[in-house]
Amino acid sequence: MSRLTAHASKTWVRTTLRAPAFAAPRRCAPTAAIRWASTEQPPQNDGSSFKGQMMESIAARMTREKAERERASRERQQSSGSRNWTVSFMIIFTAATCWYMGTKYPRDVDPSSTLPLSQSRAPKHETGKTNLQAAWADFAAVVGKENVNTSEAVLETHATSDWTSHKPQFTHHPFCVIYPATTEEVSQIMKICHSRRIPVTAYSGGTSLEGHFTPEVAGVCIDFGRMNKIVALHKDDLDVVVQPAVGWELLNEELAKSNLFFPPDPGPGAMIGGMIGTGCSGTNAYRYGTMRDWVLSLTVVLADGTVIKTRQRPRKSSAGYDLTRLFIGGEGTLGLVTEATLKLTVLPPSTSVAVATFPSIRHAANCVAQVVGNGIPVAAVEILDENQMRFINLAGATTRSWKEEPSLFFKFSGTPSGVKEQVAIVQKMAAAAGNTSFDFARSENEQLELWSARKEALWSTIAGGKPGDQVWTTDVAVPISRLPDIIEETKRDIGRTGLANSIVGHVGDGNFHLIILFSEKERQIAEECVHRMVKRAVEMEGTVTGEHGVGLVKRDYLPHELGETTVDAMRKLKQAFDPLYLLNFDHVVRVKKPKAGEVGEW
Repeated sequence: MSRLTAHASKTWVRTTLRAPAFAAPRRCAPTAAIRWASTEQPPQNDGSSFKGQMMESIAARMTREKAERERASRERQQSSGSRNWTVSFMIIFTAATCWYMGTKYPRDVDPSSTLPLSQSRAPKHETGKTNLQAAWADFAAVVGKENVNTSEAVLETHATSDWTSHKPQFTHHPFCVIYPATTEEVSQIMKICHSRRIPVTAYSGGTSLEGHFTPEVAGVCIDFGRMNKIVALHKDDLDVVVQPAVGWELLNEELAKSNLFFPPDPGPGAMIGGMIGTGCSGTNAYRYGTMRDWVLSLTVVLADGTVIKTRQRPRKSSAGYDLTRLFIGGEGTLGLVTEATLKLTVLPPSTSVAVATFPSIRHAANCVAQVVGNGIPVAAVEILDENQMRFINLAGATTRSWKEEPSLFFKFSGTPSGVKEQVAIVQKMAAAAGNTSFDFARSENEQLELWSARKEALWSTIAGGKPGDQVWTTDVAVPISRLPDIIEETKRDIGRTGLANSIVGHVGDGNFHLIILFSEKERQIAEECVHRMVKRAVEMEGTVTGEHGVGLVKRDYLPHELGETTVDAMRKLKQAFDPLYLLNFDHVVRVKKPKAGEVGEW
């Protein structure tokens, strides 16, 4: 660069940087002007300073950046909705695909042989109002509107009774009561309940005592009252096919016309369905056995509506598992019995009844031990304590007055000569045991009169209570040799409470009943007394119930009698037959974990 050019450049810089904004620019030499034209044009002065131009440039850049940010924000907002929908769709699609693939590839079978309560999953019942009302329409389509009842009075009687020991809550009443007439209708009802996950409780006579038909959740009740027919009588084969609402008393009246009878004889009003459910027995159990010995075959509707028949009619069979006995005593938790084939026997040609009184319960129990130990084939032997005899006299339900002492009621059956021989032998044994009286029937009317006292025991005790009293009837059974001990200890224990009570027992097989009268304020005292009685029986190698069944009241005693693993095996059976836990939920064995403090200490 020439000296002149350099000098001109420096002069322009000094003038531009140092001169006041209002000063006019100096003129440069012509040579310098020519040099500027040949290189770069100098900034033109448009009236603004360099600082102003810079600020304008910065402001413009910030405006452009802000516009770009706003545009980017709008684009993000517009695309976020579509992106969220895409993600949601992918999640739903993936879940549906996994579920579908899971149905194609079954899970491994649970290898456990038992199901502890800690591993049992709580059921998911659908008992909302909308679901139940929709189900009502389905039920009505199956059995007719007139056979689906929702009145409060009917719901009350299908949740509790005056003689049950369980105290239900109103929230546990069923939503409706359904009255089917055939096995097929029961099957359709169960299919509806299975698809809608609605719990079901079965009901026949309603005479059970331990809360058997009290629902734990508000589902529906199936009342078998319309299924009360004797389907077929096979006289030559000594069996009969009946529906569940046939009463044992009515059945025996019909069978007597053919010189036949059905031995199990629980309380009056009991029906075949409930008798099967509880595995009952009665006064004839010593000679003839329990309900389990007199049922040949069952038609059962399972929880999903499947219908099965447990076996054919022969007296004996070794074909497969004994499903018949599995359902007996199940209390409607494994399936609903809609038909039963029962064994029958021939009416004995001669019968008689005798009553012996004793100074104490132990004297009476010792007499029983002698009779049983010597194999005297009496048909039945029952014990009634002095309190029970007093209640019978107060009630006036029989035609005679009784000695208010511990009494044994004997029933004899067989040939006329055999009956006379049995009466004579038992009379001698009673005398040896220290009896205070011995009276035997000499006619059929006297038989009915003597035995009527035994059949009126419960109702007589209830009649002897104070206004507002409730009744608790419970039973246990022990080995026969321990019967005198447990009866004496139980009488001493209940005596200390001051509660009115009586004792009745099927002493021929070690089974006895305690009947307690109590007010609502005294309920806890009664509960504690029953608890001690049950614990006493278990400690004597006995059972928590001889014939009443488990229901809700005795379910938490089963682990103490049978062991936890045995109850866990029962729970596994329940899960296999009723995986949704619809049938008589939480009865017999728990499938739902109890609340804190719900189970008392042993």
